[in-house]
Amino acid sequence: MSTPQVTLSSGNAKTMPVLGLGTAADPLPGPDTVVRAVLEAIELGYRMFDTASVYQTEEALGEAISQALGLGLIKSRDEVFITSKIWCSDNYGDRVLPALRRTLQKLKMEYLDQYLIHFPVSLKPGAPFPFSPEDVVSMDIKSVWTALEECQTLGLTKSIGVSNFTCKKLADLLAFAKIPPAVNQVEMNPAWQQGKLMEFCKANGITIAAYSPLGGPGAFWGSKGVLESEVALRWVYEQGVVIVMKSFNKERLKQNLEIFDWELTDEESKKIADIPQSRTGLAQMFISEAGPFKSLEQLWDGEL
Repeated sequence: MSTPQVTLSSGNAKTMPVLGLGTAADPLPGPDTVVRAVLEAIELGYRMFDTASVYQTEEALGEAISQALGLGLIKSRDEVFITSKIWCSDNYGDRVLPALRRTLQKLKMEYLDQYLIHFPVSLKPGAPFPFSPEDVVSMDIKSVWTALEECQTLGLTKSIGVSNFTCKKLADLLAFAKIPPAVNQVEMNPAWQQGKLMEFCKANGITIAAYSPLGGPGAFWGSKGVLESEVALRWVYEQGVVIVMKSFNKERLKQNLEIFDWELTDEESKKIADIPQSRTGLAQMFISEAGPFKSLEQLWDGEL
């Protein structure tokens, strides 16, 4: 089964599947779990996979792709769309390229399809994870983005983008970017619909990729019926965005692919529009009196 595709506005000539498998989990998944889930996903028809340096799943994802090639599940690396993200401790102009090379080495690949800034924050180089409040420092976005542009020019990544950026932070970036971000990967679901950000990104040719499309701990749904059904994923798809779904359950992976041949009713859409809004992933760990972001309001530029 194949999924619909979207064409990115900058950089990548390859289309991006609108539904993919994310590999983040808490606690961290074992490599065998990741390899098995990715292989099962490929068998079902998934062709987009999302990882990040901080997830510690890059090596397992690379191993799964190698096994898929060996088993004949895919014929070439070019058949899959691979995204990774640079972690905050490497958010410095002179650390971006080395970080990407490490990621490619772990994946055993010559290029990424997409490389994203994970958060618009820097940590002191070498800061452990979890990190301390004193490790959080301001990011020089211009030097980091210029280095990402170089990575794309070198062909080490086919496109570049961001994650967890607000309208204001995107506007600041667009003011000097020679290559605009192709994607902004953010929390998005019926309980956090991102209307303002949707409008901004659409106006600027930036594709939104939605993580946590089924919400998260503490998210308000009105009833578990929304969370436990396919309605939430279908709603996200109908917004014209890419979905990054995190599940290592084969049956759930299969169910996720069944959202494309039906539509929400007007009544369902209206009920979803009335759901109270609340951001779940607040990234409280970046807030401290001594750091660049002294409040959540400041970190998210009021988009709470």
